[in-house]
Amino acid sequence: MAKSIVGIDIGNSSVRAAEIGGTQKGKPVLTHYAEVLLPEGAVVGGEVKESNTVATAVRTLWQRGGFTTRDVVLGVGNEKVLARDFTVRKATMAQIRDSLPFEARDVLPMAVTDAVLDFSPTAEAMSEHGPVLKGLLIAAPKDAVLGNVRTVQGAGLKATDVDLIPFALTRAIVTRPGITGTVAVVDIGAETTTTVVVREGVPQFIRIVPTGGNRVTAELLSGLDADPPAAEALKRDLGLRLVDAETPDGREAVGLIASVVREQLASVRNTIAYYQSTRPDEPVTRVLLSGGGAQLKGLAGALSDLARLPVEHVDPLAGVALGRRLERKGLLGDPRHMAVAVGLALGSAA
Repeated sequence: MAKSIVGIDIGNSSVRAAEIGGTQKGKPVLTHYAEVLLPEGAVVGGEVKESNTVATAVRTLWQRGGFTTRDVVLGVGNEKVLARDFTVRKATMAQIRDSLPFEARDVLPMAVTDAVLDFSPTAEAMSEHGPVLKGLLIAAPKDAVLGNVRTVQGAGLKATDVDLIPFALTRAIVTRPGITGTVAVVDIGAETTTTVVVREGVPQFIRIVPTGGNRVTAELLSGLDADPPAAEALKRDLGLRLVDAETPDGREAVGLIASVVREQLASVRNTIAYYQSTRPDEPVTRVLLSGGGAQLKGLAGALSDLARLPVEHVDPLAGVALGRRLERKGLLGDPRHMAVAVGLALGSAA
């Protein structure tokens, strides 16, 4: 295993970091983890807007987590990131990456000079012109990526790589735990819902939509004229469970929550259905849920009914061992929010 490195997940409300180093009984070891809250507006849609504020938070994060290296890998994965099926002539990965600005320019929604490009192969095939690689073309806005890189550099860190958040989720939730077959990973965060269809541990299809847990809170704030703490409490305590609502306000709250969640889950169902329509020989067998927004009461059952698939919550730490200083009860964070940071570190430590 390579030298220790830290994965950093810069979200709208917090920044999280995980360090992987060494192995224990065949599993990578999570040696350090920490998270620090961010003020509203410092990061919007996964893009740093207040660089000095976030850099200060990252410095606090390093002090709090006791990380042993300043080499980091950053995650990128908001709704502006393009991930689409793409086919290239078979070549080395270095040659493919060099050719992407020419191969992909006609399919990008942005100028090639404004994008960071990559290609993730999924299968080999034969075309009339010779062997090809099928896979995913990845394009991210360059300004957003460089802005995040400059922010961590301002905190005294060295960004050695930038990785796609759906790939990080796959490593933490599917690949390292050894889940086989074709599954859908659904991560519901504060601002985005990410669906990744994974076959035998390899991402095949990705969709990121700009809706998450904060959309539910906003609906409660406007519909009930509630303050933020009350809206968060209603969301946490009731979710979609009308049976738990004992007051008219509670029943109204469940209705408002359901109106948002139905739309979010329909998007997930449609993503899975589209994948299955294009690959009928690779049926999705189950859905794996992660992220803070996925913890809403009744959400797993509602998605299962809608998608007609088994749905289960997953442990983002299933594929790693905890270091001596990080026994489960001693984690400086909520494991439900850790998948991205852990997956980023896993990718660079492999």
